This record gives sequence, C-alpha cells and structure tokens, in this order.
Amino acid sequence: MIDATSWAVIAPELVLLTLACVVTLADLWVKHPQRGLTYWLTQITLTLLVLWQAGHARTLSNPDMHKAAYGFGGMVVADAFGAWLKCAATLALMVALVYARPYSTERQMVKRGGELYILALFALLGVYITAAGNHFLVIYLGLELTALASFAMVALRRNHALSAEAGMKYFILGSLASGFLLYGLSMLYGATGAMHLPLLQESVLRGIGSKGVLMLGLVFVVAGLAFKLAAAPFHMWVPDVYQGAPTSITLIIATAPKLAVFAVLVRLLVGGLLDLASQWQLMLVVLAVCSLLLGNIAATLQHNVKRMLAYSTIAQNGFLLLVFAVSYVNGNNYLLKDALAASMFYMLTYVLAALVAFGVLMLLSGENVECETLDDLRGLNHRHPVYAGIMALAMLSLAGVPLTVGFYAKFRIIQVLLMAQTGLHVGLAIFAVLTAVIGAFYYIRIIKVMYFDEPVHPEEWSVAHRTDAHAMLSINGALLVVLGILPAGLLRLCDEAVLNMLRHMSGMQ
Repeated sequence: MIDATSWAVIAPELVLLTLACVVTLADLWVKHPQRGLTYWLTQITLTLLVLWQAGHARTLSNPDMHKAAYGFGGMVVADAFGAWLKCAATLALMVALVYARPYSTERQMVKRGGELYILALFALLGVYITAAGNHFLVIYLGLELTALASFAMVALRRNHALSAEAGMKYFILGSLASGFLLYGLSMLYGATGAMHLPLLQESVLRGIGSKGVLMLGLVFVVAGLAFKLAAAPFHMWVPDVYQGAPTSITLIIATAPKLAVFAVLVRLLVGGLLDLASQWQLMLVVLAVCSLLLGNIAATLQHNVKRMLAYSTIAQNGFLLLVFAVSYVNGNNYLLKDALAASMFYMLTYVLAALVAFGVLMLLSGENVECETLDDLRGLNHRHPVYAGIMALAMLSLAGVPLTVGFYAKFRIIQVLLMAQTGLHVGLAIFAVLTAVIGAFYYIRIIKVMYFDEPVHPEEWSVAHRTDAHAMLSINGALLVVLGILPAGLLRLCDEAVLNMLRHMSGMQ
C-alpha cells in the first residue's frame, strides 16, 4: 500500500502534470493566434512552482535535516539538491518563454495551437522526474519525457526546412543515446541485481556480480549520458540542432534539460557507483579534454552565432566534467563535496549566461529577419547599445572574465582541481586555463563585431517594443555582474544542497 509520504514526495510532479493538462485543455478554447491565455496560464504555473520549490529547497537545506524523504519504495527522493535543480529549471523555462513569446508569435509557431508552451511544460515535468529519480526506471522515464518533448519542439516550425531537418537529426541521435543508456542500465542491473541507486552502491561495494559486465555497463551509461550532455566525441547532434531549431527552442533545450542530465550524472555516478569512481572518472576526464579541445577550436571557425554557441556549449560541458576528476583522489573522496558544489555552481551560472545570449538573439530577430550570424551583430552598439552591452556581459561571463559570474565559476573548478595536489589534476587545471584562453577569442570577437564594425544592412534591423522581455533581459544581464561580484550566496546554496544529498546517501552517513 502506498502511504501519504510517497504522494508528498512526488507532489511537485503531480501538480505540474495536473496544471500542464489544465493548460492543454484550456488551449483548445483559445482562438487568438498569439495564444495569450495559454502563455499566461503557463507562466502562472511556472511562477507557483518556482515559489514552491524554493521554499521546499530552503526547508530541506536546513542543517538539522539529516535525511531526505523517500517514496514508492525508495524509487523517488525529495532532497535539497533535487529541489534546487527543479527550481532553477523552472525559473530558466519561465525566463526563456518570456523571450520566446514574441519570437514564436512572429513566426506563427503558436498560431494553430499552444504546443510550444504545452511541450515546454512536459519537458519540465521530465526534468522534475529525473531530478527526483532514485531508481533506474524513474531516471530513464524522466530523461525520455524531456527528450521526446524536445524532439517535437525542435521540429515545431513545420514550414521551415532547417527546423524539420534538425528535428529529425535530434530524434535519430537522441534515440541512439537513449539506447546506449538503457543498454548500460540493463547491464548494471544484470551484474548487480539492483535498480535502486542505494542498493546498487551496496552491491558494488560488496563485489556482487560480474566485474566485466559491470564495467561494460558503465561504459554504455557514460556514453549515453555524454550524448545527452553534448560532450565530445558524442556531440555530433549539437551544432546542427542548435542552428536549425528556432532560436526560442534552442534556448529551451540549451538550459533546463541540461540540469536534468547533470542530476543524473550526480545521482547515478556518485549516488550509485561511487566505489567505481576510479574507473568512471577517467572516462569523464577523457570526455572533458576532448570537449574542451574540440569545442573551443571548432567554435573559432564558426560564422553562425548559434552554431558557435553550440560548440561553446560543448566546451563548457568539458569544464563541468573536469571537476568529476576529483571525486576520488588517492583512495578517498575528501574533495567530493567541494567538487559537486563547484559543478552545480558552474551549471547554474552557465544556464544564466545562455539565457542572456540566446535572449538577445531572439529579441533582435524581426518578423522576417533572423539574427544569428556575425554580420547580423555588426555595429550593434550603434543601433541598440543596451542590447550590445548585455550581450557583451554574456560573452564575458562565458569566457570567464573577472567581475562576471562565469569567472568565479571557472575559478572555483580550477581551485578544486588544484586542491587534489596531484600531477594529473594540476595538468588538467593548466589545460583548462589554456583552452579557456582559446575560448576567449571567439567570445571577444563577438564584442569586437558589435562595437567596432559597421552594420551591414542597418535599415533592416529594428526591435519591437516588448516591455516584459526587455525588463527580463536587463535583470538577467545584471545578475551576471551581481553574482560575479557577490557569488558567496549562490555558492553557499550549492554547498548546502550537495551536503544535504551526501548526508542521506547510502554509505555517506
């Protein structure tokens, strides 16, 4: 019999599912081509969830709470780590839809129905399920729900050839990634007989099952997650999908779903396979090195800004994966908390910067004009100095320039690497700095184009008056500087969330 605690644990998911169904039904009666009612119902839903998750996460972060709440036989878990990731994903989607509404309306993506808002809610539901997953089936269900909604959103602009092509590529390669992950999870289950993450950790600790099957399953799991995260050499879908999808959809899939994959990385590798850290962290180091090298070098060759940001995402993911190299150092995990907190901080700050960068591109795109190449940004400071300044802040943050939050995120990861005090980790830190210098080239090139080049066709570019989007973009850009100067609050939040998770994790009491 399912007790009340189980329903309480999945209450956010149930509320989101219910409200998503309400929005779907309400949209059937909306006839206006701009789908105003659907949009505002979606935003009200997201606002309620942000407030709820923030309060819930703050309660769970209380140092006196040493245990999380489990439901449905331990298949789902409610802790501060998952609650803060849900809150961040919800807030990111809420901001993304503010930017996406005028862009999508001008391209008639919501004229025949509010699928954009409905699919976005169901993608977020997948993020919620994934962040709460403590069992193979729950994790896989959440990831696939997010993926299926994302596939549909990419191809939502039906009369656009590039969008349809991007949707097909995303679907095929995403299905391949899901197959890798599912096959790896099945091999882990076959080797240990466990699908609950705490039981998996216990089985690995006791040496139950075939070592060879366990290692092969681990390889497939890491490969599947690398596909989902967009880490080289499993990155081939990212540039084409980012460029081909409507910019509003690119922004959505570049932010909230990434938090779901990050949650799986932590839950599965740390929560279930920590005793195999010496094996999987070497795989992640290889992925990180390849991502940093390929992502930064390929980005310098791009003329399309969306494609450049796609390769930038690959490089940023490489930076994120580097920190997992200190999960297990010299036979112990004394740096685990610092590593996970630094990675969570990095992921949150990347999402913040990505919202700004893609938001500017969307708001500069007119009804018949797409702003997505370097030529489109030429002389932006002469036409729209506020947008040029906000875009410059986003580029500086992604490059890791001081006084922006991106600098402290990169600095914290390098600091954690140096804390390991081994030759490998010092070498990785130096490599990360060198590749960051390469990355700074293409970020600063955008700033140079905006401030020092003449516009190509200045008469074609005009920005409509969108008060809510302008205000949101200004706040979003200001946060890049405010959090860069005062990062302690956000970093403390990440520390408390990770510590709460480690306290209740099996074997970490």
